Amino acid sequence: MTMRRIASILSLLTSTALAADLPVREVILYKSGVGYFARSGQLAPGDSARLDFKAPDMNDVLKSLTVSDDSGTPIRGLRYDSSEPLDQKLAEFPFTVADGQQLSVFLDHLRGARVELKMAADALAGVIVSGRVVPGDEKQSEHEQLILLLDSGDLRTVDLSAASSIRFPDPKLQAQLKDYLAAVAQARSKDKRSVYIDSSDAKARTVSASYMIPQPLWKSSYRLLFDDKGEATLEGWAIIDNTTGDDWTNVHLSVVSGRPVSFISRLYEPFYVQRTTADVNNAYAQAPVVYEGGVADSVVGGVPGGVPGGSMGGVLGIVASGSGGGVGADSGRNIGGGVYRLKAQPSSVTAGTQSQELGDLFEYRFDAPVTIHKNESAMLPFLQQKIAARKLLIYSESYGQNPMSAAELTNNTGKTLDGGPITVFEGAGYGGEALMNTVKNGDKRLISYAVDLGTRIGTKEDTGESRLLEIHINHGVLSQKSSILLTKTYSIRNVDPRPKTLLIEQPILEGYSPISPKPSETTAGARRYEVKLAAEGSEKLPIVDERTELISYSVQADNITPDTLLMYVGQKAISDDGRKQMQGIIDQKGRIAGTDISLAQAHSEMDEASRTQDRLRQNIQTLNYVNGQHDQVQEWAKQLAEEEVHITALRDQISALDKKKAALEAELGDMIGKLEF
Repeated sequence: MTMRRIASILSLLTSTALAADLPVREVILYKSGVGYFARSGQLAPGDSARLDFKAPDMNDVLKSLTVSDDSGTPIRGLRYDSSEPLDQKLAEFPFTVADGQQLSVFLDHLRGARVELKMAADALAGVIVSGRVVPGDEKQSEHEQLILLLDSGDLRTVDLSAASSIRFPDPKLQAQLKDYLAAVAQARSKDKRSVYIDSSDAKARTVSASYMIPQPLWKSSYRLLFDDKGEATLEGWAIIDNTTGDDWTNVHLSVVSGRPVSFISRLYEPFYVQRTTADVNNAYAQAPVVYEGGVADSVVGGVPGGVPGGSMGGVLGIVASGSGGGVGADSGRNIGGGVYRLKAQPSSVTAGTQSQELGDLFEYRFDAPVTIHKNESAMLPFLQQKIAARKLLIYSESYGQNPMSAAELTNNTGKTLDGGPITVFEGAGYGGEALMNTVKNGDKRLISYAVDLGTRIGTKEDTGESRLLEIHINHGVLSQKSSILLTKTYSIRNVDPRPKTLLIEQPILEGYSPISPKPSETTAGARRYEVKLAAEGSEKLPIVDERTELISYSVQADNITPDTLLMYVGQKAISDDGRKQMQGIIDQKGRIAGTDISLAQAHSEMDEASRTQDRLRQNIQTLNYVNGQHDQVQEWAKQLAEEEVHITALRDQISALDKKKAALEAELGDMIGKLEF
């Protein structure tokens, strides 16, 4: 008998007990990657119910599982398969069954255990002394032997190949072998873990269990149908996948739109911590500890939680087996040599759902129970009603020269529309496809579904000159606000023989504000402008945006020139009081400039008089010792004295002008310091 045979028999013995079944009764699917499941069923006295889950799902099960019954008897507890590592589990056993291990080696690990063997001729019983593998030789191949201590006291060598069965009469050893093999079998089945609900009641009772586990996101798919009058019908389908491994038979099904917070908390995997070794200090006797009495009572309590529920009703849907499926119709067929085109119309289904707000979430509950077998998917209608819709075109410069055919949907359904793809049908057939984010009731959304080749758009951009908007001075700091205008002109040509409404969507440029025209709508990243296009007509739309700048600097007498002042005085942005104060500074600057001119002239005359004096002194020195030149020397001496008087007068004039300029500059500084407008 091989070890594989022993393992298969023991594994079968440990799995023969059948647990009570708790069928799925209710399923609620969310957009956060989880689903709510409610099960219930009859539990016999002393029976157990088993719920099977994928191993990765156990974290969510342990985080959300609730159990109740109809008898009022409390549930004593739950058991579930541990996720303790296999090596750590097997280390607790007194033997090892390794991969490919020979039977004699396994029995050698059980020395001292009593064993019973059935041989071809007789039966043997005794205590295991050892097991060994005997190498082969020319006469005999390799074989396994077991040495037994018989009840008679004899030692006997037994050839294991001659044994038809081996049995351990010790019940404890049998149980250990079963537990060992069960642990190995469980570790091999990595995808399944079980939770057991035990009943300790003396009578049957109905047990209910609910939990959250990871689930594929349910998906929304829409059809938007425009009739000949331009009225729109919106049809919504929920696409649902059953990947749980259980059939959903006549379950109450709901789908919820929204984004609840969901996360994984590792509750299933055991955690071990490294503990510190602490020795008892026996050197001294422990002193007594005196504890004070309490000063207040404390009460610990809890509030039981609830589980969602609700009644359901009838629904007609499409169920796809395996990879999924769909429905459709031929777009045309030949009849009598001609083409008969099918007209797009709403599906012949009833969207049997009840809907309600759940805080920030929105729930669709299907009226009738739904059946979706395991590994199947279903497409169920949850909406079919009229919706406010306006056909138009939408254009952004990134589209090229053609705008997109679009529709403006206003959600007047009274329900939240979950995000998803939309197939658009116009009159006789297919119009295109769009994608829509979730839309709350009363909100509005644009969708685009095709390129409009009958409209062409070109753009031209122009940046204007900077213009001054405001000028202010406060405590000697001048602040000026200026703006730059950016004009983008859209040239639009409609070649179709029908009027159109166009929405131009222009990205918001940082720092720019709209001037003209005013946008009809503004989003987080763009402004929209509506244009009416005549049949076979052309339009031009200039959109003007403005960017403002604020510059500030300290005003000093030496950093503000008359030209700058004249520029400010000539601006319309300055107030009359500011213009008057600026003009006063200009006049003061003019007086200082006039004084500077007088000073320059006086210094020039001073320099000329000094040069004349130097020339006269040189002439006098040259002729002073020449006979007959006395009269000329006296004349030059007289002129020299006159120049000295002139220079003295010029010095007085320059000193007076310096004082005047200093006074004017001081007055200018005071005027600048008092500037405020």
